[in-house]
Parts: sequence; C-alpha cells; structure tokens
Amino acid sequence: MSIPQSGGGPVERYEQLVEYLEAGCKPKSEWRIGTEHEKFGYCRDTHLPLPYDGPRSIREMLEGLRYRFGWSPVFEGEYLIGLEKDGANISLEPGGQLELSGAPLETIHQTCDEVNAHLRQVKEIAETIGAGFIGLGVAPEWTHEQMPMMPKGRYRLMTGYMDRVGRFGKAMMYRTCTVQVNLDFGSEADMVRKLRVGLSLQPVATALFANSPFFEGRLTGYKSFRSRIWRDLDPARTGMLPFVFEEGFGFERWVEYALDVPMYFVYRDGKYIDALGQSFRDFLEGRLPALPGEKPTLSDWADHLTTIFPEARVKRFIEMRGADGGPWRRLCALPALWTGLMYDEGALDAAWDLVKGWDAETREALRVAASKDALQAKVGNIDMRALAGEVVEIAKAGLKARARPGLGGMVPDERHFLHALEESIETGQVPADELIARYKGAWQGDLSRIYEEYSY
Repeated sequence: MSIPQSGGGPVERYEQLVEYLEAGCKPKSEWRIGTEHEKFGYCRDTHLPLPYDGPRSIREMLEGLRYRFGWSPVFEGEYLIGLEKDGANISLEPGGQLELSGAPLETIHQTCDEVNAHLRQVKEIAETIGAGFIGLGVAPEWTHEQMPMMPKGRYRLMTGYMDRVGRFGKAMMYRTCTVQVNLDFGSEADMVRKLRVGLSLQPVATALFANSPFFEGRLTGYKSFRSRIWRDLDPARTGMLPFVFEEGFGFERWVEYALDVPMYFVYRDGKYIDALGQSFRDFLEGRLPALPGEKPTLSDWADHLTTIFPEARVKRFIEMRGADGGPWRRLCALPALWTGLMYDEGALDAAWDLVKGWDAETREALRVAASKDALQAKVGNIDMRALAGEVVEIAKAGLKARARPGLGGMVPDERHFLHALEESIETGQVPADELIARYKGAWQGDLSRIYEEYSY
C-alpha cells in the first residue's frame, strides 16, 4: 500500500479534484512502465512470517538493503518503514510483505532488469539473517493470529475497520500479495478506453497468474484464492465498476465515485488521524468530524485515491491489479502483457473489439470463474484458455509494433517476456495447477515443501 503523499496546496474548488487526474495526461513519448510486486518473508527454520523487529526481521532486511545497496530510509516516527532510490521505493504491506514499487521506465527490458536486481539484493540480505522470500498470491499456511503488524498508522486504523465491511478484509491486508503494472494515458479519451479494456481483461490476468490455491494449510477449491478474498472485502471500494462503461464516463465521473468511497484517514504532521467511514464530500465543505473546520489539500485527495481498490484504478496513471504475486519469470510477464495491450494503438483497438460486446454480468462472471478455475474457466460461450490465447497474441503484436530492443540491440523487441504465458496457454496449466499437482503428488500433502522449492 502507498506511502503518504506530499505536496499540493489546499483544495478550494471541486474542479481541482478533476484537474489533479487530468494532469496525468502525457504525450506518448513520455509514457512509462511502473511495475510493483509484493512477496512474503519468512524465517527459514520455522517457516513463520518475519516479525518487524529483532535480529531476523523486516527491519533487519530494510537496514541491510539500506547500508549494503545505498537505499535511503523512509521513517514513520521512529520506525523505518521503507526505502527510496533512483525513483523506486520499497515499502511494507500490513503483514510485512515486502513491496518494490519500481521507477517509471521506458521498456520491459529495463523494468525486468530492475526486478532482477531487487530480488538479488533481497536474497543476499535474507540469506545473512536466516530468512527467505516467496512469491505467492496468498500465504499458504499462516493464520491471522500468526501475522505481525507493521508499525504504520494507517494499518492500525484499517485493521479494526475491515471487520465492519466484509469477511476477508484482514486476510487481504496481511496474507495476500500481488504484482501489478502502472501505465500512462494520453488524454481523457485514452484513459477511458484503457480503463475499460483493463477492467474487462483483469479476469484473464487473474487466470494466467493464478498462484494461490492454499489458505491456512488447505486446498481452497480456488486457483486464485487471492481473487476470492478481494470479492468479499469492502464493496464500497472494490469490484469491476460497471459505471466505467456508461456513456459519458471520464475523469469527473471517477471523482464522483471516489468521493462516495468512505475515508480511512487524514495524514497530518506525521500521524494518521482516524476518519474511518467519513465523507470526503464533507471534508470539501469543512465539515469532516475528524478535522472540523479544516478543508483538504491535494495530498489528502491523493491519499484518498490510494484507499480505493477496484480491479483497475485511476490515479495520475492506471493500475492493473488483477494478478497474484508469483515466480520470478512472471514478474516480468505481467508488465509485458499490459504494455503490449495498452501502448500500441492497433493492439488497444483489437483488445477493445474483443471485449466491447460484454455486459457487466459477463465481466463479473469471468472474474468469479477465473478465480476458481483459471484457464479452465468457461462463461457462456467464452472459453478462458482460448480468450487468453487471443489476448496474449494481441499483446505480442503490440510489443512487436513497439519495437523496443534490448541487450544492445540483440533482442529486437519485448515479446520474449510473454513466453511464460504462452507456455501456460499451450498446456492449460498456470502456477496454481503446478502447486496443486505437487501437493497431491510428490509432497503427499506436506505444504511445508513449498518454501524450499518455490522461494526466490
């Protein structure tokens, strides 16, 4: 989850909220790719999650990265809660999941180099303290009671609130991991088209990257239990957003949606102030109970936008949010998939042609089916494996048209980053299928084998 936003003066006009989003419009020459991924840290001898403090801990990980690799610290009060370097940052999810939010980069070659360098650094520090890291969509064994809470004020507030609004809110916070990509748009119309395609095809990403069949030591019947968790979290701030497909949708309609999402907090002077369930609309009028008489700043608005969790969301860029965290190869495949679909006009047109006839019920049904059956999902006459094949072919064409070379020109474009997805389509098997087969076969139900065999 995001670190506190900074900058921006007072909000004196409603239009400033719309203008804040509009400021994200960029010419195509300035479009970048930002990849984020989360992973679970654990103690190698016990397989329990890393605590925040102590000789074998999240804090030791951050300190090791800070001093050995030159990252700058980010503190909340006395607590080290993140790192920054060269436009990237490392932050903590509520249960200690370590997240890299990558710098905005021009090519998948660059973003994959960044991911690789980060994972090598994490592995080096982890080995010195007896820790390991693993890429999965859901913690396979841990209960909520076993999870630490990272010392961030927003997490204390959110934890208590989650039980009021859904069944799985705390599970999402403490026991899930994702990989996502952040992409730019050129205009309001471009944002609308990309968001509609992105929302429609999130179930394809969920299916291809499904990697969470276990929960609390048992098979769940879902190949992406992470996706199942997100469906019972908080309906006010999650979902597939049917209004995005209505005529007239644009930045202002997104603002109206965001204003109706209940607040979590306001950040002031290094502290999180409880605004749970309160209204940003009231805040605009100076009637927020948490800060009576005070009006918001643009950084308050930016913070509020980070508390909205649909399958794809708009800030000053678009976040694609449907994939489970996973193995090393797929951390590069996810940005390649969406960049291929979104950053070439022909590919984006083809993707829209593929989904434009779907209604809200079809999109939601695909979301549900993908979480359960991955590439074996079927909704009406839509076969997920065939659909995923079409989507990946469109993305390949988009990456070929982009023609961004790597390795000093030895690699002509970015298509090879999709190979892992092509293999899944060819076999019909995604990471969850492999995990289930091993659990039922070679592991003979011993889920502890997952740490040794699937850690980075």
